Parts: sequence; C-alpha cells; structure tokens
Amino acid sequence: MLLRTICKNKWSVKSISTKKSSFNEVLTDTFGRKHNYLRVSLTERCNLRCEYCMPLKGAKLSEQSKLLSNNEIVRLVSLFAKQGVDKIRITGGEPTVKKDIIQIVESLRDIRKLKTIAMTTNGLTLTKHLVDLQRAGLNALNISLDTLQQNTYGNITRRDGRLLKRVLAGIDLALQLGFSPVKVNCVLMKGINFDELCDFVEMTRDRKINYRFIEFMPFSMNDWDEKRMVPYKEAIREIMKSYPNFEPFDNEPNSTSKMYRVPGFAGSIGFISSMTDDYCDSCNRLRLMADGNLKACLFQNNEISLRDPLRQGASDEELLDIISNAVKDKKRKHAVAERTKSVVTVIRGGRLARNVCKASISGHHARNMCTGSGSGGGDDQPRLTHVDGRSGDARMVDVSGKRETRRTATAVAQVRLDATATRLIAEDACKKGDVLSVARLAGICAAKATWQLIPLCHQIRLDSVTVDARLDERRCRVHITATAVSTDRTGVEMECLTACSVAALTVYDMCKAVSRDMVIEHVKLLSKTGGKADYRAKGNDNYSAND
Repeated sequence: MLLRTICKNKWSVKSISTKKSSFNEVLTDTFGRKHNYLRVSLTERCNLRCEYCMPLKGAKLSEQSKLLSNNEIVRLVSLFAKQGVDKIRITGGEPTVKKDIIQIVESLRDIRKLKTIAMTTNGLTLTKHLVDLQRAGLNALNISLDTLQQNTYGNITRRDGRLLKRVLAGIDLALQLGFSPVKVNCVLMKGINFDELCDFVEMTRDRKINYRFIEFMPFSMNDWDEKRMVPYKEAIREIMKSYPNFEPFDNEPNSTSKMYRVPGFAGSIGFISSMTDDYCDSCNRLRLMADGNLKACLFQNNEISLRDPLRQGASDEELLDIISNAVKDKKRKHAVAERTKSVVTVIRGGRLARNVCKASISGHHARNMCTGSGSGGGDDQPRLTHVDGRSGDARMVDVSGKRETRRTATAVAQVRLDATATRLIAEDACKKGDVLSVARLAGICAAKATWQLIPLCHQIRLDSVTVDARLDERRCRVHITATAVSTDRTGVEMECLTACSVAALTVYDMCKAVSRDMVIEHVKLLSKTGGKADYRAKGNDNYSAND
C-alpha cells in the first residue's frame, strides 16, 4: 500500500506513470462511484469574511502565478467532460470577484457534453452580473445566505450588515430570470441563526426557493465548536413545532440534500447532513482548486497537482492517468465523518455523545488533567494541549499565531529478534525481500502521512525525512533512527515517532513468517529543536541502556 502511494504521486518527483487508464474508468473509484460533477474554484479571494469559513484576518493567498489561467481551466474541464463530467459548478473564494468571469463561463459553455454550468456565490454582486452570466451560459445557481437579519448578517460576514439587501435583491432577480429552483445555502448554528429557522422556511411559501441547511463543519482555523452545530434531525423537530405537516419527498439521484417541504408552499427545504449522516456512498463530486490541485473529497487534505504536470507539458493521456489515480485513492467515507465519529464525538440520532477524556488515570478522569486551575494556576501547570480545558473536548491546537521556524526532531525504536529472523535479514533471504530497505521506505512514507494517521496532528511541510534501519547481528536487534526537518509553525516529533513505529512494524511484518516472538520496544523521542522549548532525552541515548 505504501509503495502504491508513492507511485501515485510520481509527479512530485517529476516523473510520469506509464500505466494507461481505460477511457471509461478514469472517473470511477474503487467503490464503483462514477464522478460526473466537477467543482471548479476560479479564485481564492472573497469579499466577505464569514466566521465559519475563515479567520478574521483572512487566509494567506497563493501568488497569481501559481493559480490556473483561464486557458488551463478550460483545458482541464474539457478533459473531465470527455470522461463523463456533465455538470460543473464554479466556486471560489467568491467567483464573482474574478473580473473575467463572464468570459470564463462563455468558454465553458462551448465545451461539448456539459449540460449544467452552475455557480455558488455569496450574492453580493448578482444584480450587477447575473443577466450577463445567464446569457453567457450559466443555468444553475446557489446563493449563500445564513441570516435574514441585518445585524446578524454583519456579525457573520464581518461586513456592513446593510449589504444583506443586495443579496435579497439578487435572489429576487434570479427568480425573475427563471432560475428554478434558486438554491439558498445556510450554515445553521446555535446562538447565531437557529432562532431564524422558521423565517427561512417562510421564504419558501411564495418563492420557488430550495433553502438548504448545512451542518456546521470543521475547516482549518474556522473555530469549529460542536455545541454550535445543529444536527439535521434537531432542525426537523424544531420546524415541525410550527409546521406539523412538514414532510419529506424524493431526492434527486446523487443529491447531497435530504429534501422536505411544507405542503402548499412553492419552495422546499433541504438538509445537508455532512456531520451526522454523510452521503459519501453516493458521492459523484470532484473539486479542482484555483491553484490546480485536484481533491477527490472536500475534506481530504491530500491534493494532487494538475497544474505542475500541465505546465511541464504533460499530454492528455498523462493527465488522465494522474486524475484516475487520484479518483482511485478516494476513501469510502470523508475524513470529517470518520474522525468525528471515532475521535471527537459519537453522533447518533441527532444527539452528540461525548467519548473524549473519560479514561481513568490514577483514579481521576483525564478531564481533570486537561488544564491548570482557572484562577491562579498560571500557564506553567501541566495540561493536555489537545483537550479543551472548559468543555473537555478533543481539539487541534491552533498554531495560526505561531511563527514559522526551522524545526528538527530525532526518534528511535528497536525490534528484538530471534536467531532465525536475524540470520535471514543478514543474508537478505526473507521471502518478502530486503527487510531493512523496505522498513526505511515505510518509515519515510509514514512520516509524510502522520497527519492522516494521528487524528489531531497538523499537516506540515517536511523539508526532509531520513530513516536508518540497521541490524545488530550479535545482539539480535534492528535499531531504527528517524530524523525529520521542517520549516513550519509546529514540531516534527510525531513524524519521527510515527516513522520509527511503522518502520518497526514493517520489520515485524516481513519476518513474521519465521518468528512471531519479535518485540517492538523503546520507541522514544531523543531530541527536538525549534519550538517553544528544545528537548533532549536524559541519560544514555543508545540502546544498550534499555537492554
């Protein structure tokens, strides 16, 4: 599996896979899901600062030269269309801030086999652009609107609340122009807009609007809090207090939204339950980012660059092979669904059941060790940084305020062998191959994938990873040492420890046919530098001290 992962990312070392992808299999993943829907981000910029989407100061933007040009966008979309994509959605950032958006839509309209050209927008400039966009070929529209209250709009968007009038005017214009239905997306949050739920429903009484409620989802630096999330079943119960005849009706194929309506109303209500009841099994979507990275899932962090091979002269066949590998690597469930259920919370029937910080430690709950006393304790008291001191919930440490520094770490581990396994490794006679070389390779791959294996680790930029695995024949040991270097806001000790652990497990896997008496031991951090405080293990760093 590790070797396959390396092969799938050959463009990172400026190489191209020679495997040819079957024409009709490129966009079908290993679970049989066929992807005919491509979301295309035209820009990273946005003219709002919605609190659930980005930090107050905004996000760091890519240099213009690193973003796809219009011609590159059109070429890639054409390639996807030839493989079966018949619907695209242009997004951002905010797509309407791109000055030449009309020309882009016109170019996309000319691509054969595209049936739907949709756009998701915050609606601020629709009254200015929508007529021209429709003439250019836009035929479906989603508008993000999280409140109908002027003050709340200002609080959510961190902009002048009076701008709400522009968005409402844009919705009315879309209805007049015949967009049907006009989909309105709303992130429902307790303490923010949950009290407007019935007002949203009333919007559908005389308007052919599909108001869609999205469960509050965690993204990087969006200050996600489970207590603010409204599970869709809770929203349904709340609506039924005022509309007892609120009822479900049939969804469209591959729809992300569970559809409901009030009988007699012109519009409908949808629930996008990404957190409590995912729709991964019917997912048919891919995402092309503004910088040319392809994401098979919105929530996966590993992205495959199409921009780099495109600019290095890759042929359509070579690009399709890269796309096919990315699609084949798509997981059955998105990362947020798996991580939410297994680490942070267990979500059942619309209720959140916490399973964090409940383990008993020396007769006390871990919750009591999460932080020092709220008064007079100071920051020097021991605390678990991955646990919220107030709620006891697991969380990622916010590193946005830290500065980037050069960080290094070294970790070690060892595998205790029997005489037979030691002899076979020394003679390179194991049936599975060169044990030490494969262990080194596995360790490097594991270091790079640490953020995927350890739920609350950050994805960091590794400058280098070295893994050494050497055999001590006299003492029947394999000694493993891993060193990682990064220039980032957080340290690399977890990458080193993961590398050592997986390298040791690889030794076990390759030798278990001749012996299962092996012992993996002494996995430890030797040193780290570059963070708030450097660290070096006390005592003798070599393995003899542990024998």
